Amino acid sequence: MAARDYVRWIRGKVGHEKIILAFAGGCIFNDQGEVLLQRRGGSNKWGFPGGAIEPGETPEMTAIREVKEETGLDVSAGRLIGVYTDPDMIYPNGDQAQSIIIAYELRVVGGELYCDQNETLELKFFSGQEKPQLFAGSHEALWNDIFIRS
Repeated sequence: MAARDYVRWIRGKVGHEKIILAFAGGCIFNDQGEVLLQRRGGSNKWGFPGGAIEPGETPEMTAIREVKEETGLDVSAGRLIGVYTDPDMIYPNGDQAQSIIIAYELRVVGGELYCDQNETLELKFFSGQEKPQLFAGSHEALWNDIFIRS
């Protein structure tokens, strides 16, 4: 069952009530130490590539699949950077969730950058000094871990 179908199935039972959602993704760095961010279609804000873990997937599998879907890049999952949570996410449609994000350092092994203009509006590398507005507190915490606390 795909993650969207799974979440739709749960939402059919609980409506907009708060649920726990698990996500995986990570950080792709270029040779200048900048990190790749995705401007997301739903919020028009920036975030790290990644998405919901589907039933039967490991977090590493999810990170690899989601990055391919959202960026066009083939990646391998490296070291675990951290686990982050947003206890009070509210989506534009009123759905509530506590998100748990598992973030990896990702290495590009193939593919080419691609934006589908739906889920991904833009892809851009950012240095630690040029942080854009990020769409979630968990992404802010990840940014801080890779640029401020490192």
